[in-house]
Amino acid sequence: MWPKLTQEFKFFNSHSLGMRMLLLTNLIYALVMPIVELFIGAYIMRNSSDISLVVIFQLAVYTGIPLTFMINGFLLHSIRIARLYSLGMLLSGVSMFAMMSLDQLDTFGVFMAGLIMGLSYGFFWANRDFLALNTTHDGNRNYYYGIETFFYTITGIVVPFAAGAFIATTEKNGWFGGNVNVAYYGLTVFVFALSIFASMLVHRGDFQNPKRAPFLYFKFDRLWNKMLGLASLKGVAQGYIVTAPTMLILSLVGKEGVLGAVQSTAALLSAILLYILGRITTPRHRLAIYGIGCGLFVLGAFFNAAMYSALGVILFMVCLLFARPLLDIAYFPVQLKVIDVVSEKENRNEFTYIFNHELGLYLGRLFGCGLFILLARYVSEYVALRYALLVIAVVHFMGWFAMGNIVKDIKEST
Repeated sequence: MWPKLTQEFKFFNSHSLGMRMLLLTNLIYALVMPIVELFIGAYIMRNSSDISLVVIFQLAVYTGIPLTFMINGFLLHSIRIARLYSLGMLLSGVSMFAMMSLDQLDTFGVFMAGLIMGLSYGFFWANRDFLALNTTHDGNRNYYYGIETFFYTITGIVVPFAAGAFIATTEKNGWFGGNVNVAYYGLTVFVFALSIFASMLVHRGDFQNPKRAPFLYFKFDRLWNKMLGLASLKGVAQGYIVTAPTMLILSLVGKEGVLGAVQSTAALLSAILLYILGRITTPRHRLAIYGIGCGLFVLGAFFNAAMYSALGVILFMVCLLFARPLLDIAYFPVQLKVIDVVSEKENRNEFTYIFNHELGLYLGRLFGCGLFILLARYVSEYVALRYALLVIAVVHFMGWFAMGNIVKDIKEST
């Protein structure tokens, strides 16, 4: 076992310093993401009992992201990319503090807290995507995203379980005078501390800014337009399922303690699988991996629609725990390869495509979030959580055919 671990460590060290520093920074910040993504929704539900506020928060997040991508593009002309990357991580803690400081959760307050979180994600993802593009090449991107997704999956085991247990134990034992919100305040401080540490680490990477050049364009190569279509399909699923799993678990399974435990179920096996896939697969395997991820998403949504019970939700979450990382490990390398091909062909700044890709995701997310709000408020939460989720999964499955077309075009272009 030890020789094998030593071999893997040596293989990790064989890559560039920039790639290693980026991965280590993302490992630290990966401890933050589950708290932000999972327990913010639970906090809103606990303090308002209004399911639509959770979606409004997420819609504000999605609105802030492309706006910040554009701002980031201009700021990169004069501010080091590492500082902007750090700012994104720090703003996640600021957003949580803003949420916790609200005396009463209303639409405006929740939207503003979500908008700050969107600024955080925007600075984080815009610069992370550019750094990933420039510290990797097509031959090692399966490994890079395998490692990165491995980190996020492992933290998806430990953090939800630990944070959920902390909240549940606080409520059960009457800690902090029986005020469960104090547990959320403690998690917020934890998020902010980790964000500061990750922000310090990223400055060791000596990352370079993109070349100063225009990045706002409206006409693109046919291959990039296909990538935008795939991004929109991905965004529809993201916009819908970012809230649905939390709502399903809180409604049919239990409270935060169970929420954390369910998130941890099957994630360890998924993490091991992802590391192996990242280590041994090549670019030709990406389409098959993406297809398996799409199929698992549909299967999980089918279990939920057929049963609509605690068991159905658990089966859905297990499928989703495997599907999401499989989709990511295939999708992101294809996205970066398309940027490599099209940026050279059109002679444009790579950040042009990173920004434009986010707009494609936003259109899909806006549709997904909007659909959830309309169904939950004007039809019923039952329909939104049981049947519409299966329709979203089937629509998302169409992305597999779109990716196949893109992979074919890439081969023809290289």
